[in-house]
Amino acid sequence: MGGTVAADGVTARDLGLRGPRGWAFRAVSFEAGPGSLITIEGPSGSGRTCLLLALTGRMKPTEGTATVAGAELPRRMAAVRRVSALAHVPGVTDLDPALTVAEHLSERALLQRRFGDSLRALLRPRQEGRAARRERIESALTAAGLDLESLPKDARTAVRDLERAEALRLSLALALIARPRVLGVDDTDLKLSDVERVAIWELLRSIAASGTTVLAVCSEAPDGTVRVSTAGTAEEADTESESESESESDSESDENGTEGKEAADAIAQAGRA
Repeated sequence: MGGTVAADGVTARDLGLRGPRGWAFRAVSFEAGPGSLITIEGPSGSGRTCLLLALTGRMKPTEGTATVAGAELPRRMAAVRRVSALAHVPGVTDLDPALTVAEHLSERALLQRRFGDSLRALLRPRQEGRAARRERIESALTAAGLDLESLPKDARTAVRDLERAEALRLSLALALIARPRVLGVDDTDLKLSDVERVAIWELLRSIAASGTTVLAVCSEAPDGTVRVSTAGTAEEADTESESESESESDSESDENGTEGKEAADAIAQAGRA
């Protein structure tokens, strides 16, 4: 595909990521405009999370290039991290089951003010700063479709008492507090009922329609999305390597089926980014 995508779109050209245990994914190419809902589709262990982390600047690709919100990867990973946010990524954005919904929201808003906003915002008078945080939280909750009054103890509900779909919406709200231009969501459809799955996809469509480009990992993508499949990419890459070098093939044959471990390594590194 030729050309580039400006603004907050996402493109990838033969993107691949290889670690000590082999290829997590390889030869991923696609193009999506601003405000797209991009679905990273494939079975568990096929490199979906690694691709999500790579496209949000949390994991450095081994080969190929990508452009995210006008910043090129892997050269400008820090720039991509500044304009992107992650939700529902195990090992990276885990919710604390002992904390309440209100505590999570307040903590995230304070961290955003301290580390994510401009110096001018940080120097606002205290009362003005509190009002701005409240507005940011309310806006994120609305965008995530999380009604605090519907929870067992409203905002005082502990995370351990949330249903799975509610926890997913809370994780989305926490990510949206940063007002990202690109939002990455992992395990979008995992362990949701059919009704919940439909509702979450409608929610992600609405977030994308508001102008935020959404990258969503799933096992089966709905219609009307920009589909990016990771199924078979790592296996195909290993097969290609085998044909190039017999000795390399012998060393990599023991690594078949270990992409899940490679994903765990990627997540660990993302947590440190």
